[in-house]
Amino acid sequence: MISKLQKPLKSGFNQKTEPDQILNNVDLFNKNIIITGGYSGIGLETTKALKSAGARVIIPAKRQTHAQSLLANIVPEEDIYEMNLADLKSVSNFVESFSQLNIKLDILINNAGIMACPETRVGNNWESQFGINHIGHQVLVTKLMNNFRADGNSRFISLSSSAHSISKIQWDDIHFINSPYNKWAAYGQSKTASSLLAIEFDKKMKDKGVRGFAVHPGGILTPLQRHLENKEMVALGWKKEDGSLSDLAAKFFKSSTQGASTTLWCAVSKQLKDIGGVFCENCDIAERKKFIDKSQQRYFGVADYAIDSEEAEKLWNITEEMISRH
Repeated sequence: MISKLQKPLKSGFNQKTEPDQILNNVDLFNKNIIITGGYSGIGLETTKALKSAGARVIIPAKRQTHAQSLLANIVPEEDIYEMNLADLKSVSNFVESFSQLNIKLDILINNAGIMACPETRVGNNWESQFGINHIGHQVLVTKLMNNFRADGNSRFISLSSSAHSISKIQWDDIHFINSPYNKWAAYGQSKTASSLLAIEFDKKMKDKGVRGFAVHPGGILTPLQRHLENKEMVALGWKKEDGSLSDLAAKFFKSSTQGASTTLWCAVSKQLKDIGGVFCENCDIAERKKFIDKSQQRYFGVADYAIDSEEAEKLWNITEEMISRH
């Protein structure tokens, strides 16, 4: 079932909206926010923006020391914790550390992720993109659910991607055990999962006043592309042979700051009061895709299978089974 709320609000913002426009006159003093991957790319810009609005931002980081160096003078060292999404014990340890702070969680942003990487296995022989982008994040979300402040303003944001349109959840072979590994299909599937995680979270938590949102941040060149050679980005239509942006990318790609804006809009916007369980892009609720092809249509809107509540519940339950067998 698809939410009737999955339609644009005409928010007044657009794909080039900057964080300071979203946060104009927004006071986040006394708000506690967790951002995974909040020290690199659009995650770093999200952290900077939220700190500038007065929030306390807590960063779980795979490379704690590296994160501390990148966030010097932005986030206090004591608010940067070690956490590896590929290691579920590490995720549990972080949640325990957060719980010991005895503070309520206002906003959780699942921003960290890997993309189109060589085949790697984590956990219980899990394909790494699904394991890190989805399973690790579901463990984090599940263990933090009782930490949210239930005042009607708390939110969870799960970063998806237009790449969700590459692949539905491959229910028969999620981890590419019986089929050849395809890094883009694996990435697309993991980003479909990221969206479905927000949909199911919203269903479970909305009665407690906590809402969930999936976000496509937009096309942005960040360290996420570190596994891609220039010739592959040329083939994807992102760059020219000389390494400069293609005409398509120059028109549609965002800066790192603009890439943080939809996340921030979902985190703080009063336009989203009493709304949740939707997929957002360009600082608005996305339109449902009418079809998917290999043209520009792939880069905009959301496929129904990524926001279907039945698919979301099925994925949550199957993921819980994977975690229990770990």
